Amino acid sequence: MTLPGPIPTHMDIQALETFIRTAELLHFGRASQACNLSPSALTRTIQRLEEEVGQPLFLRDNRRVALTEAGNQLLNYARKAVHDWTHFREGLTREESVSGTISIYASITAVYSLLPELLEAYRAKFPDVHLGLRTGAAERAIEQVHSGEIDLAVAARPDRKLQRLEFRPLAETPLVFIQPGTPAFPKVGKFRGQEPLVIPQAGTARNRLDEWFRSNGLTPNIALEVSGNEALIAMVRLGTGIGVVPKLALERSPFRDEVSILRNAPNLKPYVVGLVSSKRNLKYPAVRAMWELAESLQP
Repeated sequence: MTLPGPIPTHMDIQALETFIRTAELLHFGRASQACNLSPSALTRTIQRLEEEVGQPLFLRDNRRVALTEAGNQLLNYARKAVHDWTHFREGLTREESVSGTISIYASITAVYSLLPELLEAYRAKFPDVHLGLRTGAAERAIEQVHSGEIDLAVAARPDRKLQRLEFRPLAETPLVFIQPGTPAFPKVGKFRGQEPLVIPQAGTARNRLDEWFRSNGLTPNIALEVSGNEALIAMVRLGTGIGVVPKLALERSPFRDEVSILRNAPNLKPYVVGLVSSKRNLKYPAVRAMWELAESLQP
């Protein structure tokens, strides 16, 4: 099924917002409270949307609520539609009076290390803007902007050229090899490429590690693939294998004293971490203000 491009006049934004909340909670009772609607009003809203789409959006029984295939497609559509509508309204206001909302995606490490000064300065300068912060694995940051769900993300600059996206550097940090501190894991004096590895499922660090193995004609001994630097450090600490992480993430980890940096290891190209946004999003005053403020705070 392919959903239409423009929003039909009878499929209003409020109905889409109600659907999004219901799809996220997958519980009609909690969704009605979150949307400040009676259960019957929420049910009627969902039924009207199902009539417009022409297919059921939810599967419901006595124990659970789940999205149908049409419901999943509408959720992606609704998020983009609400996102575009919100920024359209913001774009009608004068640039001097920045207001509205801005959504940011970052890893836990970035929240602790890179964003505090920027967000504090932004809140002080633009108090009428509502900041929404979503945390997750660093390697998913760019796709969050590409999907249209997020205005800005903190991400490592990839080796490939970004398509339809802009990048604003914030910091540079080396990629380091780390090994467990547990006595059960034999200490590695020099990395030879045969050791068990804990590696990211995707992202810049994974790409650079894969390239090192290819260029040296070696096959990696992958013990575990994980999502997120925080999870990678935790699994190395447990003795699963050697890992590769940005030094910035290691320095902020609660396990930093329970692993050690492998000094005699490959020299991978360092991370450049910064803000990522789309050219379209940068036309909105609230997003542009964050982008320009980040530039002004750079030493």
